[in-house]
Amino acid sequence: MVEIIATVESIEQATALMPYIDTLFFGEETFGLRLPASFSRKEQATLIQMAHQAGKKVTIAVNGIMHPEKMTQIPEYLRFLRAQQADQIAIGDPGIIYRMQQNPECALPFIYAGETLVTSARQINFWGRKGAAGAVLAREVPFGEMKVLAPQVNIPVEVLVYGATCIHQSKRPLLQNYFNYTQQTEEKDHDRGLFLSEPKKEETHYSIYEDSHGTHIFANNDLNLMAQLPELAEHGYHTWKLDGLYTRGTAFVEIAALFAQAKAAIEAGQLAADDALAFSTQVQAHHPENRGLDTGFYFIDPDDIK
Repeated sequence: MVEIIATVESIEQATALMPYIDTLFFGEETFGLRLPASFSRKEQATLIQMAHQAGKKVTIAVNGIMHPEKMTQIPEYLRFLRAQQADQIAIGDPGIIYRMQQNPECALPFIYAGETLVTSARQINFWGRKGAAGAVLAREVPFGEMKVLAPQVNIPVEVLVYGATCIHQSKRPLLQNYFNYTQQTEEKDHDRGLFLSEPKKEETHYSIYEDSHGTHIFANNDLNLMAQLPELAEHGYHTWKLDGLYTRGTAFVEIAALFAQAKAAIEAGQLAADDALAFSTQVQAHHPENRGLDTGFYFIDPDDIK
């Protein structure tokens, strides 16, 4: 069975997404990376209750790299999530595993979301032995390597099939440093819509913003693997992530609905290549006009990046 995981930006969007997804992914900016919205504790409790009433699950983003001041807050947050019966958390800092071992009353099932660190079956199985219920595969792993990896892993592997790809994060406040240097006072958060362009390549569009976790820079194009879903499913990749960081409102819901249709067709053994391409074209129609789409590293020859 395929699992569709989707980010969410509001209570209203969560209601609209519910028929199309299996798991909601959300959290608060203090602990979670690159979320479409930061939810209050009351809102998180509401979202968990909504999902469970609809027969869905939730994964809470606790995937930041925590400095000591944030790590001291982790047990209290996890106790809150456990009291609300959150299904699992996504973590990137191994220190959180240590915290849960030291404080069993706040322990929760977790998936390992170590970003670019998760690139091999050995790494994935290592975290499985440490208790992880799953792992998030690095976006930079091409399909040639994914085929080799798939039969060797012992826990489910999540793959990003739609959305923005972060290519660099610095804990330093790079935007603030720049604005200080140029003696400007400017907003630097996600809603500002800032981006970088390469010299002499004005068409390039590397989205950038800054928050309490530092500075985040994204790939020129967002990812769309709709046409590759049959191939992914055939090789055992049944956990699909949809990221709505830059695709807002009803447009993201429409895209989730398309992936749900593709999921149903695959599970029924009825999704032909032409159908997948047609769905992919429809994804493009709902994608933001100012953002490109491509397949990322998917078709890159592994030998070309060694």
